[in-house]
Amino acid sequence: MIDEQKQQQTPSETQENPTDTAEATNSSEMSSENKVQEAIDETQNTQSDTQSDTQSVEATDVSGQVADETLEDDSSTARDIENEAIIATLQQENANLKKLLDEKIEQSNGAKAQYARLAADFDNFRKRTLKEKENLEQQSKKSVIIELLPVVDNFERARVQIQPSTEGEKTIHSSYQGVYKTLVDCLKRLGVSAMRPEGQEFDPNFHEAMLREPTDEHPEGTVIEQLMRGYMLGEQVLRHAMVKVAVAKEPMITSEEEEQITSEDAVADNG
Repeated sequence: MIDEQKQQQTPSETQENPTDTAEATNSSEMSSENKVQEAIDETQNTQSDTQSDTQSVEATDVSGQVADETLEDDSSTARDIENEAIIATLQQENANLKKLLDEKIEQSNGAKAQYARLAADFDNFRKRTLKEKENLEQQSKKSVIIELLPVVDNFERARVQIQPSTEGEKTIHSSYQGVYKTLVDCLKRLGVSAMRPEGQEFDPNFHEAMLREPTDEHPEGTVIEQLMRGYMLGEQVLRHAMVKVAVAKEPMITSEEEEQITSEDAVADNG
């Protein structure tokens, strides 16, 4: 019975299977789709997570790189600051050394200028002292020689005026002429020279005109005779030579010319 019932129920159950089968199929398909979708979603999620992880890693790398660059920048900035400080210190030391060098150069130049002034002053003092010494010696020599010139003049007058006739007179004459010659030689060694103005043009720097003589034999202004000898000491005049100077002769006036001149003068006075 039971088998029959089972056999009887089997067709109905068999009849109901297509629907169930379809539903089961649909359910199975939906489940497969869901699984596929889930797999896709999971894949997408995995990709998203992977991308996020990648981005995170990249961001981490970028952050690390930025941090490294920041550290490098900080380190470079510190080095730059340190270098600038060193450069500033060196520049300050250089400026101080330059200032010190300028001061030393200025002191050296001042010392050189002072030395040059002292050397110039000493040289001028030496030259001035030497010149004063020479002038003093020359002046002393000149004063002594001027006092001796009258002695020389007397010897020259004696030589001209005295004419020895006896042997005794000739001996005396030779003796004082020897003294005269010795005196003249001493004066020459001292730089004294006698003037020889005869025939020269009159020069008031060396000559003193004592007489004027009208003459046609010499040009006017010519020294024709030396009355007292003049002397030179080097380039200085010890004594001017006293001389006679030639002048032009006045024209001779005859008696007739003199009467005519007198008549003209009388007429002029009456007029």
